[in-house]
Amino acid sequence: MTPKRTTLRTLAFVAGMLLATPALAASCITNQGQFEAYKAQLAQQAASFGVGQSGLQALQQARLSGITWRFESNPASQSGTRHRSPEQFLTSRFSSVSSFVSGAEQRLRQSAGFFQAIEQRYGVPGSILVAIWGYETSWGGYTGDTPIVSGAVTLASYCRRHPRFEDDAIAALQLVDQGLITGSSRGGPSGELGHMQFLAGNWIRFAVDGSGDGRADPNNSADALATAANMLRSNGWQAGGSFAEGSANFRVLSAWNDSGNYQRAIAYAAGLIGQ
Repeated sequence: MTPKRTTLRTLAFVAGMLLATPALAASCITNQGQFEAYKAQLAQQAASFGVGQSGLQALQQARLSGITWRFESNPASQSGTRHRSPEQFLTSRFSSVSSFVSGAEQRLRQSAGFFQAIEQRYGVPGSILVAIWGYETSWGGYTGDTPIVSGAVTLASYCRRHPRFEDDAIAALQLVDQGLITGSSRGGPSGELGHMQFLAGNWIRFAVDGSGDGRADPNNSADALATAANMLRSNGWQAGGSFAEGSANFRVLSAWNDSGNYQRAIAYAAGLIGQ
């Protein structure tokens, strides 16, 4: 299916729906056998938010994501729950800090004009963006293999995360309605999208057409990077300011990922990029 154009009017409408008080609320679950019952309740809630037939069908077809459930059932298995140095955090995914930094610098050089334009518009330096991009998907090399809708709904259903991520599950259904994703589109285990691994609600709130083709697509690197810069700026990023730990900009990174390990690693890597 060819994705439909994402207009500012559509995004504003959906964002407004996400911020509205739901007429119905689905009950969280702690047992996998309760997942279908949760989906039935979520369907009523989603319909009250204006989710259409395509989104509701994707919800009906969603299956409990085993990897998402295992992560939520065992928080200690998640890399962000144990304190690690930035070097340890980066090398848990990459062969070395130097290989990560060199990979980030390569992307920065390849699209120098683009990153300069992004910084001029949003105030977010390219070093921060390529660090996030690299850590999330190895600069687009791997964007995930979990069905997005199933991952988002599974995350929202689990009591430890509910209802914090329920708006992202509903947003994923809205994205199906828009034609931007399908019920079988794949991403991260918690329903993350595309190059930068956005949660669906954040994509709807902050989506930017960075490529100039008339639509915002999380699987387009230019759109994803521009949207990331827009999200950081919207959460208080200060142009030209320090992003060292303890700074205002460092605190803004918590809007992207609430893991202190993650924030320290991104700030550390970004500080090395381009030196």
